[in-house]
Amino acid sequence: MQALLQQGQTAEALLRVERALAHQPTDHRLRFLKGVILAEQGKSSEAIALFSQLVQERPELPEPYNNLGVVLAQSGQLDKARAAFEMAVRLKPDYATAHENLGDVHAKLAAQSYGRAADLSPGQPGVTAKLEATRKLASGRLSAPPPSGARR
Repeated sequence: MQALLQQGQTAEALLRVERALAHQPTDHRLRFLKGVILAEQGKSSEAIALFSQLVQERPELPEPYNNLGVVLAQSGQLDKARAAFEMAVRLKPDYATAHENLGDVHAKLAAQSYGRAADLSPGQPGVTAKLEATRKLASGRLSAPPPSGARR
């Protein structure tokens, strides 16, 4: 299944995960992988729902929080994404990917604030410079664990 996902064959990977889940409906690793596939397919609402379920059922695992945060951020829900990343790093303080994602969300939030400041007070050179800098930082892509669901 992971190989199919890595090859971009998300439909086939999803089909196989769903078949496996029919026999093991509570397997959190399979459900996590399904969430990754849904996110890859751009099915944000479904991925958010699945990762939200996983964090409720397995609140001790940081990876579902990280992936939930990624999908929330991609959906523009930055405050919720920040909370998910904060929980991931609280659960696993050495979780570098979640720390990076948290920083990316902070940069996106900062860019929004500097953008609003620039709109309210045009021509402020300090604000303009900060806005440009944070937009560059915020343009990065958030990171999720590899398709295998392995911990990073």
